[in-house]
Amino acid sequence: MELLLSRQYQIQRNILTFPFSTPMMEGRKKCRVRPLDRPMPETPENVYPDKRVSRRAKISKPLRVRPSEPRDDHFEDMPVSVNASKEGIYFHSRRSTYYKGMRVFVTFPFSSAHDPMNCEYVAEVVRVEELPNAKFGVALHLLMTVNYSSSAPPGSITRA
Repeated sequence: MELLLSRQYQIQRNILTFPFSTPMMEGRKKCRVRPLDRPMPETPENVYPDKRVSRRAKISKPLRVRPSEPRDDHFEDMPVSVNASKEGIYFHSRRSTYYKGMRVFVTFPFSSAHDPMNCEYVAEVVRVEELPNAKFGVALHLLMTVNYSSSAPPGSITRA
């Protein structure tokens, strides 16, 4: 039995060699085998590094998106967010006018145009994905808050 096994294959220093060749194995006579003395890595290597700084939360809230640059045609899109984080928002839209690098004004969450609790941001489109049913997935990176009060520093709460 041992002689039969040694004839079927030979292991030579981490390389598996098959002495008998078949039509299926013509180009595959040798294959690498992981040495038993070296442990497998605990975590796989990341091929694509994750650029996110904070975690995303699945939040379905309405938002208002408008272009901030005069070269883009004016529109007001009122989509609902799919997820959001401190630095970004992802939503689905039927508009095909979004492009990577586009600067927009984003009001999130949006309830009405005259709501004093609306918070408006300047954002940049970082990804546009084509989705089924003539929809587009748009990812925004929030750059800064737009503050209409000149007496207070950005992000501060003022009392009337």
